[in-house]
Amino acid sequence: MEQQELLSTVLSTLTTIAPEVETDALIVDKPLREQVDLDSMDWLNFLIGLHQKLKVDIPESDYAKLRTLNDLLAYLRAKAG
Repeated sequence: MEQQELLSTVLSTLTTIAPEVETDALIVDKPLREQVDLDSMDWLNFLIGLHQKLKVDIPESDYAKLRTLNDLLAYLRAKAG
């Protein structure tokens, strides 16, 4: 999957969970949950949404690695192959 397509999928999944998020204002290397004010249930729903759309398993043990948008993109790119 191309980088732009992956980014688009991640952002569309995010706005499904948090429609008020202004995706253009996101900073790629700042913790995402802080920027969009997601609680733990919203974060879990976001990761589940990514799993469903991208068919990528995201084990709970990896959640702590997924802090920034850059972290997410790199992780998903590596997992999606």
